[in-house]
Amino acid sequence: QAQLVESGGALAQPGGSLRISCAATGRGFRTFNMGWFRQAPGREREFVAAINWSGENTAAADSVKGRFRISRDNAKKIVYLQMSMLNPDDTGLYLCAAQKMGSLAEMQRSDKYDYWGQGTQVTVTS
Repeated sequence: QAQLVESGGALAQPGGSLRISCAATGRGFRTFNMGWFRQAPGREREFVAAINWSGENTAAADSVKGRFRISRDNAKKIVYLQMSMLNPDDTGLYLCAAQKMGSLAEMQRSDKYDYWGQGTQVTVTS
């Protein structure tokens, strides 16, 4: 069982940067793949980025490649999403998720995750 709590969401300007975090409690974090998804009003939940349990493999949506970077600190049980060159399309509720086991392809599918946080809001506007 894992509990996930996101933080760091804020109002940002286009072109700006923001780092959001996901802190985990409970057992198993070090063996979980972790992902970030986002959901905007009227839109489906979409994959943003994922990192495998060891941190050696990552994946990112085409829309954020080169701008967002996912990382993890297994000792602190935290996953980070560093976001740069933000634009209004990045606005949404950012959700952290944990996956007990899965391939790199499965890490990009929301239905393959086992635990979810409540989300942190990121709003990009001038």
